Amino acid sequence: MAAQRPTADDPLDDFARREFTFDSATKLVLVSGAGPAVVVMPEMPGISPHVARFARWVRDAGFTVYLPSLFGRDGAVPTVEDGSAVMQRACVSAEFRAFGANRTSPVTRWLRALARTAHQESGGPGVGAIGMCFTGNFALTMTLEESVLAPVLCQPSLPLDDPGGLEISPDDLRAVRDRLDRDDLTVPAYRFAGDKWCRAERFTAYSRALGDRFVGTVLPDDAAHPAPPPFFAEVVASPHSVVTAHLVDAAGEPTLAARDEILAFLASRLTESR
Repeated sequence: MAAQRPTADDPLDDFARREFTFDSATKLVLVSGAGPAVVVMPEMPGISPHVARFARWVRDAGFTVYLPSLFGRDGAVPTVEDGSAVMQRACVSAEFRAFGANRTSPVTRWLRALARTAHQESGGPGVGAIGMCFTGNFALTMTLEESVLAPVLCQPSLPLDDPGGLEISPDDLRAVRDRLDRDDLTVPAYRFAGDKWCRAERFTAYSRALGDRFVGTVLPDDAAHPAPPPFFAEVVASPHSVVTAHLVDAAGEPTLAARDEILAFLASRLTESR
């Protein structure tokens, strides 16, 4: 098992800080790299050092990473106290639909506008969108923006109160399915078998809604890193974050293979030669 793990706050000083405004909502976006754009949405409780590490892997694979700050303190190691407070605030925020299936979170409109701008700035065939945990399904909804060609869902966890529910309105879901069929897009997704936040029922619901456009991968629980940060160890309390907090950065590990599959998927969809 690799010895290096993010254990201290990350200054994120290799990212440019920009403000992006759409529909009167202004948010900070961290940008780094060159090449086609990939929007990497943070998991709960924010842009942790593990999320930043994954964003750098995407950047170093030849992409411009757009990392929006949606909640939490950027660069902070997720503690139990701070992470729980961030999660509680997000659950009652009007931007998100944490509870109740068949509803689309309003923040996805802002994210779709970010993807559109990122494509204009970075060029290439289109944009990748990677959602994790709280933001997992947002990557799917973002395919309503024509520039998004490579959506990836990592442990999509909303709605929190319905394991078999989907965080998207029926109208949006129909439009997404039409877009996937029209443009021959696929939606890779990842979860751990014993994840109590993203259970088997959710992947079943995605398969039912999207058919063979949905490509779900389920990793064994023993592939998860046994010593994640405190928030994940005590609050999440199950294998969960496939490419961040529970990733094992060592050759032959299933989580590292998942990361490499995602990078290869982005390259296959976003390079000019595809």
